[in-house]
Amino acid sequence: MDPRLPTRDGDDADRPSYVQILRSTALIGGSSGLTLLVGMARTKAIAMLLGPTGIGLMGVYASIADVVRSVAQMGVNSSGVRQIAEAVASEDDRQIARTVMALRRIAVGLALLGTLAMVAFSRPIAVWTFGSDEHASAVAWLSLAVFFKIVSDGQAALIQGMRRIGDLARIGVAGSLLGAIVSVGLVAAMGEEGVVPALVAIAAIGTLLSWAYSRKVDVAPVTLTRAEMRAEAASLLQLGLAFMASGLLMMVAALLVRVFVLRQLGVEAAGFFHATWALGGMYVGVVLQAMGADFYPRLVGAITDKPRANRLVNEQAHVSLLLAGPGVVATLALAAPVLTLFYTEEFNAAAGLLRWICLGMALRVITWPIGYIVVASNQRLVFFATELAWTVVNVSLSWLCIRRFGLEGAGVAFFASYVFHAVVVYILVGRMTGFRWSAANRRTGLVYVAAVGVVFAAFLVLPPAWATAAGALVLIASCVHSAHELITLASPESMPGALQRLLARVDRMRAAP
Repeated sequence: MDPRLPTRDGDDADRPSYVQILRSTALIGGSSGLTLLVGMARTKAIAMLLGPTGIGLMGVYASIADVVRSVAQMGVNSSGVRQIAEAVASEDDRQIARTVMALRRIAVGLALLGTLAMVAFSRPIAVWTFGSDEHASAVAWLSLAVFFKIVSDGQAALIQGMRRIGDLARIGVAGSLLGAIVSVGLVAAMGEEGVVPALVAIAAIGTLLSWAYSRKVDVAPVTLTRAEMRAEAASLLQLGLAFMASGLLMMVAALLVRVFVLRQLGVEAAGFFHATWALGGMYVGVVLQAMGADFYPRLVGAITDKPRANRLVNEQAHVSLLLAGPGVVATLALAAPVLTLFYTEEFNAAAGLLRWICLGMALRVITWPIGYIVVASNQRLVFFATELAWTVVNVSLSWLCIRRFGLEGAGVAFFASYVFHAVVVYILVGRMTGFRWSAANRRTGLVYVAAVGVVFAAFLVLPPAWATAAGALVLIASCVHSAHELITLASPESMPGALQRLLARVDRMRAAP
């Protein structure tokens, strides 16, 4: 039997990994679900207060802050997770303490540098983004959000590296609740002038919460000499620069696409794009967030054992496909009602764009688990090269497609760029570790490719009412399929007591004559 491939039955050695994946996904996914509900209410309120123009402005500001943060942070939060997880796997308490101390100091220093740089370049940033310096002062105040987010990410890296999944979940839920209350209040009181203060407040709340939970982690006391501090900083920054470059490329790509839409189609179209981007990645984002929270540190500890690492990736991908598939189908089938629910009826004009973005997000679920092999292997140049290639393809296609197809062209370009990315990453990882998709993943992938294809095609050839009905039927079938597969993968002992009793009752009913 190929050790890279997970088994579905009869191999108890594989089951604990599925159980761990499902438990961590349930915890992070549950908290993310609550966060989404709160975010939905917050976005709905802001959309009602400001309309598409205000939503578009918030999206552009958020993109600016993300790009600056990505540069100033230099990837030390992501490299910190890897370094801490590696030290935990080797049970080196002193190395954990050294990495944590260095990470905290570097995060604060980089946060200060990023804030000062954003203030200094606020006018050029505003002119380049909006075409004038009218928003320069707002961009300068936005630097506070960059400061708080960099500090918060540094503290969260410790929590994630130690695999304190429960604390990550609590930070997410509490942050979303408090952030929603404060941000909606500011926008209600100040109108569009409250957008930047709202973004700053959300970041500040995240910093306070991550600080409170990071202080609970028991880290051995340690004193670093200057030489040791330089060595730890060099280790974090060498890997961090690759993460920074990747994050920067993705953020710049997102900002450039928004600028293309803003310049060619107007602020209202930018609002439509921001709304559909947020919705398209909403459910998939829950799955990917859970994957990053627990799977990445586990894979770092197993990466030197290629067969085991490949097995873990296949298992994670299998669960991710089963969880994300119905969500993608649901968003495709119910695009227009979902836009109305989350925003207002004005946003229904972007339903076609949302469907294309959903197709790209579906490919993200497929490519991200295998992409973690590159990151966990510390292949910095390979990692950067793949992200650079995707960025060039995505931005080039976006520029061409927006000019050719209008707003919907941004979604077409996003989907096409992830087709390219999926092929490239699979080939590279296959050469690195001999990775191949398991038979279970090939079956599951085909099921959901077919489901997504049917729903997408229905909206191209059928009247909207008939297409929605067909999509609803496919959604029901995909939910049943995923539920059956997940129950089969999980051991009965890992399920909640109420679910165990329900399944036992179903089994007795089946056995009855």
